Amino acid sequence: MVHVDGTATDRFDTGRFEASRNRLASLAYRLLGSAADAEDAVQDAWLHWQAADRQRIEVPQAWLTKVVTNLCLDRLRSARVRRERTAGAWLPEPLLDGDPMLGPADSFEQREAVSLAVLTLMERLSPLARAVYVLREAFSYSHTEIAEILDITESASHQHLHRARRRITAAQRGGGCGEVDPASARRVVEEFFAAASSGRTERLVALLTDDATAISDGAGLTATLLRYDTPQRIAAIARAGFNPTPAKRRFAGRTPAAHYALVNGTPAILFVLGDQVVGVVAFDITGGRIAAVHGIAAPTRLVRLTRAWRQQEQDTLLITQW
Repeated sequence: MVHVDGTATDRFDTGRFEASRNRLASLAYRLLGSAADAEDAVQDAWLHWQAADRQRIEVPQAWLTKVVTNLCLDRLRSARVRRERTAGAWLPEPLLDGDPMLGPADSFEQREAVSLAVLTLMERLSPLARAVYVLREAFSYSHTEIAEILDITESASHQHLHRARRRITAAQRGGGCGEVDPASARRVVEEFFAAASSGRTERLVALLTDDATAISDGAGLTATLLRYDTPQRIAAIARAGFNPTPAKRRFAGRTPAAHYALVNGTPAILFVLGDQVVGVVAFDITGGRIAAVHGIAAPTRLVRLTRAWRQQEQDTLLITQW
């Protein structure tokens, strides 16, 4: 018999956990919409893993998936989180494309499930329906596996998925934006930004769908989200926000810059002061026009994105100063 000392066993078990870390973080992010909360959930799972009788765990990945999912559900069901999210001031935390926390992106369904639009829409689902939707759409778990993870019946899993798909599709006004050619999407965003910064309202309105919507966290300074639901109102806000003025330069204290980027799989503009991302405007595009705009500038929502931004090669400036 080969004797394996405790230190070697601990190293092996640590390696098994670390091999699943990125996948677990991606699962937690999709469920919670927050990178910081996802990291906390994975850390809590690590504590559960250390305390468990690991010799009796036959399939570590399945065991860890169940632990993380249920830790996230506990958080979503907590009274404090319900108050925060129903107060009307919640938006997902944006992540730069390439961040491992975004997880699998092999299919359109996987990419769509982590878009800012769908993460926002998932707030309308019950925690269980949200978990079923993520496990099925993003990670391709069978209903048998989902039932085991969530301690529900297979029939209940089917029902939750059906309701989740129906609610998300209805909120997307007929099925979402579908696949968009990256080059075309970039052209639309660049044209929108050029029109906004030069004050061409008519061109801005023409670039928006008739039922376009916009939502902003007001840089975290407002008690509720700011919502705009007509092309004319969105154009006016964009023109006011993107138009360069001496007052904005004085307010910033430094020279802001705007970069094109992909955020959660969708085209976006990053506003940067020095090496700090101070704002993200992400766009949903369909049929060559913009259907939805998400503006996120609360500093707490930009910590991980800023860290990733500093580590990557940066795209050409859209505008050098305001």
